[in-house]
Parts: sequence; structure tokens; C-alpha cells
Amino acid sequence: MSYNSNIDSIELLRKAEKSLMYVTPRPSIVFIEGKGSYLWDSEGNKYLDMIAGWAVCCLGHSPDTMVDALARQAKQLINPSPSFYNQPAIEFADLLTKISCMDKVFFINSGAEANEGAIKLARKYGQKFKNGAYEIITTWNSFHGRTLATMAASGKKQWENLYKPQPKGFTKVEYNDTEALRQSISKDTCAVMLELIQGEGGVIVADKNYVKQVRQLCDENNILLIIDEVQTGLGRLGDMFAYEDYEIEPDILTLAKGIGGGFPLAALLAKDKVCCFEAGDQGGTYSMTPLGAAVGIAVVQEIIDLDLCNHVKKISEYFTKQLSDLILRHKVVKEVRGKGLLLAIGLHEEIANEIKDECMNNHLIINAPNTKTLRFMPALNISTVEVDEAMSILNQILNNFTGKS
Repeated sequence: MSYNSNIDSIELLRKAEKSLMYVTPRPSIVFIEGKGSYLWDSEGNKYLDMIAGWAVCCLGHSPDTMVDALARQAKQLINPSPSFYNQPAIEFADLLTKISCMDKVFFINSGAEANEGAIKLARKYGQKFKNGAYEIITTWNSFHGRTLATMAASGKKQWENLYKPQPKGFTKVEYNDTEALRQSISKDTCAVMLELIQGEGGVIVADKNYVKQVRQLCDENNILLIIDEVQTGLGRLGDMFAYEDYEIEPDILTLAKGIGGGFPLAALLAKDKVCCFEAGDQGGTYSMTPLGAAVGIAVVQEIIDLDLCNHVKKISEYFTKQLSDLILRHKVVKEVRGKGLLLAIGLHEEIANEIKDECMNNHLIINAPNTKTLRFMPALNISTVEVDEAMSILNQILNNFTGKS
């Protein structure tokens, strides 16, 4: 790490407070550089990153394959306009359809945009093939993005009175409850939108039988199944796509986060039978860019070439064992949840934010999606040595909070 001792951290933080719009509380730290599973701040302090930009930096920070792809493509073609074909977008779409059960791809910039596109596509399908059906069933505790429509689709109760009037047409049911879903289906239902693990909701895992029953209900009622794999896709759970582990196929699939390895990129994928957009129905100035697609190819090809799905399965078993040992060591630890490298500790007490902050003070970055959950979503190529380093720090922090049982 080439630390620049001339950086004035106080001045940077002053500028941040003056010029950056407030949307979330941030610690008084400015990150300057990253490599692999580590970040360095403007003071030269080194942090072990166990959230990887919210499951975004799947190959770690600034991997060579991404840097090379960005530099190479930037010299050749950045954005000719989405009105024209470009080679990287064609090649990346071809790659994604070959490794998935999907037929067509549309590239955009964020998970929220991908899910917004999925909502639009499902409603277009309902207009054309289901007598104008427009309602989409989602689940409580779900998270699908921060546009007005995806916030309305999300099952976060604290958002119910935010930004009124909210877009209508979303029916919410309990997660893992087949009967609640069955009773909510009506003649106006065009789709069900589901996460296979509710990541932002606290790493709540869908039951396999439940998911299969959802697929069956959709088939019986000519309803589309949208699987939101923004957080679970591309190796995060140990399969290239989470739906593979659940032994079902969606009609519409959304990907983001790890697809660009940290570069803003997302994808809306669908089966041929669902692809009913007409000219002008969908688009975006920064959609289908060759720069984004070139990075996506580099990232996904690296996941394939390094066999990171199998690595995730192996390292997950090791990591889960280390996390499970905390239950025996610390009274506050209740359970371990999740799959692959989307894991969480459930706590007996509402002290997750305090533990997360103390970890940060000790140069370990973890996440607290709620007051009783600690979440881990590191780079897919994380090593056992780095897991051990994280666990050593976390053990000490938990000792400070609760003492050994």
C-alpha cells in the first residue's frame, strides 16, 4: 500500500461534511486505497473488510483482472449510446445466458434499476397476456431497492409512510408462508417477487420446500416468478446462482452487486416467453455500456476460471464452524444463519450496532442490518487466514461486551 502521508484527513472530513448530502451516518474515516480483503484510510490504518462493499467486491478490492479490463476497454470504447450494439455487451449477454437458465439480458447500473425493470416487465406481461393483471406479491422483511417502486415493493415497515403517495400494486405476505401467498393471489396478480435469502432483512433463508411451492403456485396460476439475486447471485452462496440450489427456475432474474466487482453494473434477465418490451418501454443513457460489460465479463470469467463457487462452499464450511463456536463462548450469541459467504450471527441482545462500531474501532469491518444481527459478506476469494484474523478480533470484542460464558 502506497500511503500518502501528505493527506490532510481533517480537511477531507471538513469538505465531506460541507459538500456531501447526508443520507446515512458515517464514521470519521476516509478510505484511500484497497487491495484484496483490506482497506487503508487516510491515516494509513489497515482494515480487514468482511462486507466487501455490501457483497459488491466479490474478487476483493481493485483486482488486477478488473483494473486491466477497465483500462483496456476505456482506451477502445466507453459509451457509443444504448441505441447501438457494442461487442462487450453482446459477449457478456451471451456468457450470462450460457451459464444460467435465462434467454435474454438487459444491462443497467444498479440492483434497484434491475428490480424496477423486472417490475415493469412483469406488468407489461400482465397487460399483454393476463387481461391487464398488474399486482406483484412480495414478502415482509424483503428489500428490493430505493427507487419509489422498489421501496414500495420492499417489505420494510418503516418505509410504509415514506414518500407518499407510494406506487400501488404490491401485496405483501409473510416469508416462508405458502398459504399466505396462495390466499393473496387474485385475477390481478401478474408476478411474485422473492429473495432466496433476505440479506438486508437479517440473512433469513428461504425454506427449499417453500420455494418449490411458490414456483408451483406461479405455474398453476400463470404468474411470473421474479427471483431477486442482487445479493445472492454469482457465487455468493456456493452456486453460480442461488436458484440452482433451490432446484427451480425463475421467469425473471435480477443480478447486481458482485456482477461488476465494485463497478456500477446490474442485469435484468428473462425467459424468451416473458420478453415483451416494445420500443421505448425500457432504456437508460448508461444502459448496455461496453465499459460496464467488459468489466462484467472479466469478473464473471474470473469466478468461473478460479472455480470460486467451490471455494465458497469450502470456506463457508470453515467460516460457519468458527461462527458457530461463538455460541459456546459468548452468552450473547444466539445462532448462525445463512449460506455460502452470506452469513450472520443472531444475538440475544440488541447490541449489534455497538459491536459493529467497536469492531470498526479495531479495524474489522462488519455490518449490522438490524439491532440483533451481525452480517458477513466478504470477497468470494477470502482465505482461511483472513477468516481467522476476523474471528480473533470479533472474539475479543465479544469478550469486552459480554465476557465468556
